[in-house]
Amino acid sequence: MRISVFRKAHFNAAHRLHNPKWPDEKNQQVFGLCNNPSYHGHNYELEVKLSGEVDPETGYLIDLKELKDLIESQIEKRFDHKNLNIDTEEFKSLNPTAENICWVIWNILRSHLDEKYHLAVRLYETPRNFVEYPA
Repeated sequence: MRISVFRKAHFNAAHRLHNPKWPDEKNQQVFGLCNNPSYHGHNYELEVKLSGEVDPETGYLIDLKELKDLIESQIEKRFDHKNLNIDTEEFKSLNPTAENICWVIWNILRSHLDEKYHLAVRLYETPRNFVEYPA
């Protein structure tokens, strides 16, 4: 039986959208308020989706406690209450857009999960703005 399981998580983080190759005027024009030199923050909502075959012995696709612990240790502790531009290695040279944050989270989780799982990550920057990888 093929099925999908979901786990939701939450973290708060600050960031600034900025391309250092561009002049300040172009950064302001493209990124607007998100280019604030003093940064700004979001209450990010994360959905992690795993799909695959149910283990006939356990009845699980994955033990959801295992998935919860993975998200806490690898994502929430890494990004919660951080300035993504300053406090994280992942975004020192990568613009922390919602798209890039989602992709980074997917890669972190993918490196810790068995290949038998299909992984998808959805990240809500606001209740109305969200991204998903893979698309």
